[in-house]
Amino acid sequence: MATIGFHCAHEQHAPSELLRLARLAEASGFGAGMCSDHFHPWLPEQGQSGFSFAWLGAAMQATGLSFGTVCAPGDRYHPAIVAQAAATLGQMFPGRFWLSVASGEALNEHVTGAPWPPKPARHARPLECVEAIRALWRGETVDHEGLVTVKDARLYTTPETPPLVVGAALTEETARWAGGWADALITVAGEPDPLRKRIDAFREGGGEGKPLFLQVALSYAETDDEALRAAHREWRQAGLDPGRLADLPSPEAFAEAARAVTPEMIRDRLRVSSDPSRFVDWLARDAELGFERIYLHNLGRNQDAFIETFAGRVLPQLR
Repeated sequence: MATIGFHCAHEQHAPSELLRLARLAEASGFGAGMCSDHFHPWLPEQGQSGFSFAWLGAAMQATGLSFGTVCAPGDRYHPAIVAQAAATLGQMFPGRFWLSVASGEALNEHVTGAPWPPKPARHARPLECVEAIRALWRGETVDHEGLVTVKDARLYTTPETPPLVVGAALTEETARWAGGWADALITVAGEPDPLRKRIDAFREGGGEGKPLFLQVALSYAETDDEALRAAHREWRQAGLDPGRLADLPSPEAFAEAARAVTPEMIRDRLRVSSDPSRFVDWLARDAELGFERIYLHNLGRNQDAFIETFAGRVLPQLR
């Protein structure tokens, strides 16, 4: 069966609290970890935005879990700096860190003051960054002019085993493109047919035999109503058209755009329940599609209760 991991949401929890939760998740039977990478939260009330790469060093020292994160080199992060950060984690914790590269959102990337690129450039830029990052991990001196510029850069601390570079995809088109250069695919949970089509596109594009990772946004609570209220309160941006997520520039803009999002719209898009057996069924179905690692993000603030319940009533059913 798949390894079930714990997702650490920097948008919602202070870094010190996330470190405690990562330790608790490992002690309770979760087998892997990942974290978000945000400069701003999606919504003002989420309230946090710890720096992922600093936190990852602490989390990987404090636990024995593998960890990964999804970042967007090109604006806020220069690819040479991403390469250096990932190489340092890879050197200290061999085989335990993976890096996913995506096109990002204006929410986080606009802080440099650079113009937010049009969609075609945003989608082409990650591959340029990946090529530079991999060359730096090999110890090469990199000079590159294109959608990103790298000038006379060389890493003197390189990982013995390069981290996996994971392609992040929400559509078949992006999954097919990532299949040609990514070491693995990460996508988000949904209905089986769209997920299966995304997987097939990744494999058709060159990803045959490569690992598949899944991030699952869910809301568990003692009652269905409480779980739905938590999902709507904490994550109502999930009710927006996915095409808008990349372009809204601030948490306040997301809050305004999400004013019309109702709890029922959230129920249709996320996994919301008070019944652990429903989550067992959902996750078993995900594993049957071929996902090797499934990272669970409980949207509510009841993280201790979520970890305890899933450790006792969900994870054992999936082993």
